[in-house]
Amino acid sequence: MAQRKPYPLRLSEPMLQALQRWADDELRSVNAQIEYVLREALRKHGRWPKKLPDGEEEKPES
Repeated sequence: MAQRKPYPLRLSEPMLQALQRWADDELRSVNAQIEYVLREALRKHGRWPKKLPDGEEEKPES
């Protein structure tokens, strides 16, 4: 799996609370939910590769 890099992200309190509720509904952490939402947006717009750089396929999130 690809190496993850830490990245500081500032969110408004209402946005963070909404993400927390959504993540709780889907049994994910807020961080995993943010990654999921970003990955889906990238796929929708054709900006996410089908294969990762090392030829590995991405493991689906639960």
